[in-house]
Amino acid sequence: MCGLTGYFDLECDSTHDELLARVTQMADTLRHRGPDDGGAWVDASVGIALGFRRLSILDLSPTGRQPMHSACGRYVIVFNGEIYNFRSLRGELEGSGDLFRGHSDTEVVLAAVSRWGLETAVRSFNGMFAFVLWDRRMRRLHLVRDRLGEKPLYYGWMAKTFLFGSELKALRLHPGFAGEVNRDALFLYLRHNCIPAPYSIYKNIYKLPPATILSLDVATRETDPKLTSYWSARQVATNSVAKPFQESELDAIAQLDALLRESVRLRMTADVPLGAFLSGGIDSSIVVSMMQALSTTPVKTFSIGFHTDGYNEAVQAKAVADHLGTAHTEFYVTPEEAIKVIPRLPLLYDEPFADSSQIPTFLVSRLARQQVTVSLSGDGADELFGGYNRYFWGPSIWKKIKWLPKGIRAAASAALNVFSPKDWEDIFQKMGNSLPNRFKTPNPGDKLQRLAEVLSVADPQEMYLRLISHWKDPAALVLRSTEPHSLVTDPDQYLDLPDITRQMMYLDTVTYLPDDILVKLDRASMSVSLETRLPLLDHRLVEFAWQLPLSLKIRNGQGKWVLRQVLDKYLPRELVERPKAGFAIPIHAWLRGPLREWTEALLDEHRLYNEGFFAPGPIRKKWTEHLSGKRNWQYHLWDVLMFQAWLDENKTSKNASLNPLCEAPRI
Repeated sequence: MCGLTGYFDLECDSTHDELLARVTQMADTLRHRGPDDGGAWVDASVGIALGFRRLSILDLSPTGRQPMHSACGRYVIVFNGEIYNFRSLRGELEGSGDLFRGHSDTEVVLAAVSRWGLETAVRSFNGMFAFVLWDRRMRRLHLVRDRLGEKPLYYGWMAKTFLFGSELKALRLHPGFAGEVNRDALFLYLRHNCIPAPYSIYKNIYKLPPATILSLDVATRETDPKLTSYWSARQVATNSVAKPFQESELDAIAQLDALLRESVRLRMTADVPLGAFLSGGIDSSIVVSMMQALSTTPVKTFSIGFHTDGYNEAVQAKAVADHLGTAHTEFYVTPEEAIKVIPRLPLLYDEPFADSSQIPTFLVSRLARQQVTVSLSGDGADELFGGYNRYFWGPSIWKKIKWLPKGIRAAASAALNVFSPKDWEDIFQKMGNSLPNRFKTPNPGDKLQRLAEVLSVADPQEMYLRLISHWKDPAALVLRSTEPHSLVTDPDQYLDLPDITRQMMYLDTVTYLPDDILVKLDRASMSVSLETRLPLLDHRLVEFAWQLPLSLKIRNGQGKWVLRQVLDKYLPRELVERPKAGFAIPIHAWLRGPLREWTEALLDEHRLYNEGFFAPGPIRKKWTEHLSGKRNWQYHLWDVLMFQAWLDENKTSKNASLNPLCEAPRI
């Protein structure tokens, strides 16, 4: 796992030494991604510069250094990630006559491209990766990203310079960078709490979509890159309808077990210490169970806990670790320790990002890095196997209410909104034992608020948009903005799938997973130089999961049925059976308590007005309601706070067109 950056200067007016010095400075901003080594390569005759920072995982010797040249001399590469099947590919290439100097997967990538061509080679790779390849013969630049979007890659033109890199901080260091905020991307950010690909927070800078090859023909000095898809989650989902899994439930369980074990086995390949995150839930438990089954020594596992009811998973994680016999490390975090992370978030994420589980993800990454350099994680199971609550209760409610006239549903929605969630909580608490058991549920106020949202929608597509949206009407908040087309707002992007549940699972796989979950994990782990690997996102497993009928995923109002059957082979069911909790922290209480002064400074009405990005009214209204305790607006407020904190972090950049008038608030 590493960091890469570089640029192509269309005017080609810099000397060799100037190119080398500049790209080295850009690469050094990514030292956290690669603290072990660095390198750069330039060609002043063309105006190409490649920079690299290395986190040594495979082949720790100098033969693994980058930028790396192919044996034939045609290609130069900077590569971030891992190719898990590189050994089998190497054997195939050696059988065709290729010779290798070292033992790295990067050398295999170059040999595969040299022998088979870029697209054929990339389709053969099983892994997570983002790389930049310079074809010296054809004078063509290629940017490539893995199938699911595990590894990041930004790119874009700034005047006459084409910039690219693993993180925005490297691009910002180039003197030609102009950091003008993209207000339309800010609109999307407030809806999704992250900025979805292909957009970034800056105008003219983009994220390369997953499973995409970008090609720029430098020989003709073209400025319009060509984007080619080499794998398609959309096609995988569509094929699942045409060619569904036809075998028995027992066959499905056995095949999933075998696929998972092979995926875990491949991801345990490393020349450095390796471990795993363990929350005690189904996803991480199945990964750790298989790791331990494949290992002759206790696997190192890591979890964090909070001394707060409803936010602590450490007890369940320890029970799983004890049963499996792992070498387990847990750390109980105080609110003070968690809050200390917040000032680091804008620099860590480089653009506004407001999934508050970014804090515990950083903390468990830091804990693991004290003992290992690689950690496996269970991310990806929810999207593939129906783990999110919205997959079963949303469609269930829609099925029951869709026959009602929209006017009646709208009136019912308005009636539910007469009382705040806190008021509903008080009402349910006062009724106590007089309530029928079916109405006794945790957080009834929040659930009724969600029900009110669903009641007012016109169709299942609008229901999904409502369920995933933080701010329901970002246009009322972001000044001078419009919502760009995205996968969730463009009806043409919806698939012809048999039900809304699979439609939601598909959209989450191509949006929420790469834009939120994988961004959160990559930035948090790489900030402490920890490589994370995701066995559940092996593309073969993804393709198999989509073939399975929905009945093998969601059954009796519960998701991940087939995963649970596999896990039964390794763990007693009672160790992992509990309501889905997520990786959460009590942000709502902190905003009213230790973070109140910080929040007040960032949400100051005069400041918001002078900066000119947000209409202050809606923000101040939600802040006042949140302080009163009548509403919990933590997600909405955290969105705005993370943008404001990012604004502070970037206001001193000489190229950024940001000019906040206030000093950065201190926590």
